Amino acid sequence: MQALADGQDGYVFCDNGLRCIAAPCPSNSALELATGEIIRGVVIDIDGLPQEDKALDLQEKLYAGTIVIAGSIETRTQTFYGKRQIVRTLVATGIERAARPSERRHCSSR
Repeated sequence: MQALADGQDGYVFCDNGLRCIAAPCPSNSALELATGEIIRGVVIDIDGLPQEDKALDLQEKLYAGTIVIAGSIETRTQTFYGKRQIVRTLVATGIERAARPSERRHCSSR
């Protein structure tokens, strides 16, 4: 597994099947392709994606983990129910390619 040419990493972000009743919810995870690490409880920020990457079915592709996202993981602070929480956020900058079945193993919809 290799990092992307521009110095960013590739990730397969998806629903992992976990459910919760309060935020922050660990129902999404991201596989970092460079290391093979599965990062649980991550959210995604798609604001930085080029407009052409914001396809109508982008949410479905993200849910199912069918695409490789270029980007980086940041820690951000958000407030849930009056409490500040640290949230790991995948900041997406592009869509690289379709994910391979082996890269989707951590996804609930594989």
